[in-house]
Amino acid sequence: MDIKKELPEIFSSFSEARKNGFIKAKELKEKNRPLVGTFCSYMPQEIAMAAGAAVVSLCSTSDETIEEAENYLPKNLCPLIKSSYGFAKTDKCPYFYFSDLIVGETTCDGKKKMYEYLGEFKPVHVMQLPNTQIGENSFKLWKDEIIRLKEKIEDMFDIEIKGEDIKQAILLKNRERQAIKDFYSLGKLKPSALTGMDILNVVNGATFKFNKEESIDEISDLTEKIIKSYKEGKRLPEKPRILITGCPIGGAADKVVKAVEKNGAYVVAFENCTVSKANELLVDENKDVFDALTEKYLAIGCSCMTPNKNRLETLKNMMREYKVDGVIDVILQACHTYAVESFSIKRFVNSNGIPYIPVEIDYSQSNLGQLNTRIGAFIEML
Repeated sequence: MDIKKELPEIFSSFSEARKNGFIKAKELKEKNRPLVGTFCSYMPQEIAMAAGAAVVSLCSTSDETIEEAENYLPKNLCPLIKSSYGFAKTDKCPYFYFSDLIVGETTCDGKKKMYEYLGEFKPVHVMQLPNTQIGENSFKLWKDEIIRLKEKIEDMFDIEIKGEDIKQAILLKNRERQAIKDFYSLGKLKPSALTGMDILNVVNGATFKFNKEESIDEISDLTEKIIKSYKEGKRLPEKPRILITGCPIGGAADKVVKAVEKNGAYVVAFENCTVSKANELLVDENKDVFDALTEKYLAIGCSCMTPNKNRLETLKNMMREYKVDGVIDVILQACHTYAVESFSIKRFVNSNGIPYIPVEIDYSQSNLGQLNTRIGAFIEML
């Protein structure tokens, strides 16, 4: 990274990473490097990386193709599922187009049925998640699924994935996670050093950078630059500090972050898939690689797990460490597990003396007025 660039320009480069990554994906294919597409933080990327493949998050956070998807899927389905299928069906997602294999997971009934349709025009491998993180049976099931993914990738790309290959992939991915974690942990600074949209743009953008060594260096340099500026007194005004939890928040769903920061607060922490769920925990580098991967990925605090104690523990730590004044729970329309879990999250957050509000959204822009009114009133109350 050119450290002479000003921070706004650097943030912009990360926000453009998804669009620029289309060209990089094409170049990878021209070099015959495998590309594995995924939708979820549960997918153990180290297995694909150990095969020399690049891993990319597929398009699923825009309403651009939802109308087309509703010709095949129910209109009252989660927008993330409709968007995922719509981009695949219309060929409007270059990442899907260039992917050799799609790896799905059974985080919800809607997604696992949608994967059946995706399988009609692209190779799809679905990992079967246990319903609970508790007990030896769940651990064994998920470990077997990770091994099954390894065997699928070996068979598909005619390659042998050795234990040492997985070990090296774990080391590299851990370094990337730590760099991202060091960056978004800047949200702990008070007064704030950067906005929630800055955090989100960088963390989202990093998922579309295929050269991980380069990406690690860029993020680490950015973190150092922000710390240096902060020590020199370049800080944002004091405003209420918001933590966002719940469903994935990228793409069209970032309208919640924009509404928060338009109405007089900053988002300083994200307890959701792209940010903390994916990066907060590292893989143990001293254990058997399959045991270590199973332990890390099974610990993700997703609402598909019951009970979901890990989400509560993460929230407890983040509310304290980021000194938050309020929590906003983002629930995508028809995401039943997060919607039902919102009651326990409200009870937990309030018991820690923090105000809480749930916000149900879809990907459309038609409800921005109502969204701004609700979030504005919540922030004013703080």
